[in-house]
Amino acid sequence: MGYSREDILRIAKEENVRFIRLQFTDLLGIVKNVEIPVSQLEKALDNKIMFDGSSIEGYVRIEESDMYLYPDLDTWVIFPWVTEDKVARLICDVYLPDGTPFPGDPRGILKRELQRAREMGFQTMNVGSEPEFFLFKTDANGNPTNEVNDQGGYFDLAPTDLGENCRRDIVLTLEEMGFEIEASHHETAPGQHEIDFKYADAIRAADKIQTFKVVVKTIARKHGLHATFMPKPLYGMNGSGLHCHLSLFKDGQNAFYDPNDKLGLSETAKQFMAGILHHARGFTAITNPTVNSYKRLVPGYEAPCYVAWSAANRSPMVRIPASRGMSTRIEVRNPDPSANPYLALAVLLRAGLDGILKKMPLPAPVDRNIYVLTEEERIRAGIPNLPVSLAEALQELKRDEAICDALGEHALTHFLELKEIEWDLYRTQVHQWEREQYMTLY
Repeated sequence: MGYSREDILRIAKEENVRFIRLQFTDLLGIVKNVEIPVSQLEKALDNKIMFDGSSIEGYVRIEESDMYLYPDLDTWVIFPWVTEDKVARLICDVYLPDGTPFPGDPRGILKRELQRAREMGFQTMNVGSEPEFFLFKTDANGNPTNEVNDQGGYFDLAPTDLGENCRRDIVLTLEEMGFEIEASHHETAPGQHEIDFKYADAIRAADKIQTFKVVVKTIARKHGLHATFMPKPLYGMNGSGLHCHLSLFKDGQNAFYDPNDKLGLSETAKQFMAGILHHARGFTAITNPTVNSYKRLVPGYEAPCYVAWSAANRSPMVRIPASRGMSTRIEVRNPDPSANPYLALAVLLRAGLDGILKKMPLPAPVDRNIYVLTEEERIRAGIPNLPVSLAEALQELKRDEAICDALGEHALTHFLELKEIEWDLYRTQVHQWEREQYMTLY
């Protein structure tokens, strides 16, 4: 839905909106906002609201800290859960004082890659995402406990699924905010949930993932629960994924579809997929950016840990869903919801475009269950592993020129710096497991 400046000023007045949150995303994917009173709305719509970039993770040094927020008018929405002193939201792009886009703005990085796609003749990349999350009980102080709020399993119904009321409220809230919800269900692990919403172009899809996270956490809190998008909060249980369904469009048609191909896939789709597989080890640090991400990418819990594709089974990293025609798409299964969605989609798009540009050949599909293959069999079949730790993923990122170029020097330098600190803090920490294993043994 398109809004004009006049629409926004009129709606703000009619609905008695009192505050506006100018929202943007830092390098780590955390939603930030500058809240202004409605009296400043016109100034905001003139792109004149400034903030201090030096206080934002991965932005800039103190001596070059002034940044401007340019609102995207189409992202205007009034938060339905605030009934008094209504609050509205606008998602913003970040600009420098000289009027140029800030090169480290994740949303701007995705826009750069979409421009690259347009220059290659693709108007847009459609994205359908499936963010999973856990609901945990909270203690008397409102802090999360380690206790999930139900013992439900995949697609279970109440009374096993005690998160159902919370999930229903989340769906209703999202619908009020303009989301088209396609499905909502209990996931495999106790306390784990998934809500699927309609695909959108890449920028809108990333905006929606960020909005989704805010809504889920807010509504869960109203139910006395804590929602987390941490990839693997519980040992021995499935982790949470952020599966991404991707397709490119050219002249209004799905460029991935070819009715004459045995699988219904065009050369473009195959080259795009080949690019994804080729760069998978290079972009994993972006799609799976935390120490905890690699606790999910292990065999036995439905998460992919091998770089392969199939139209027939779910163990490879890339799957081809059954739909054809305009719905032809590839599903990339390794990303998790701790990823910055703008950066994750930017690197996935660059990987695929690189495959198209270089006409990369697609390896043969792997239609067997990869988890049951021995390491020797996997090597013989030419199936690489995804990185097994954040440290390994960061090394692979540094080696991948195309992915580094997609991020740009500013974001790449700051991302590596932040993540190397994170790995070092984890690596040097002594964990409870070590004490339990070694304290009495040695």
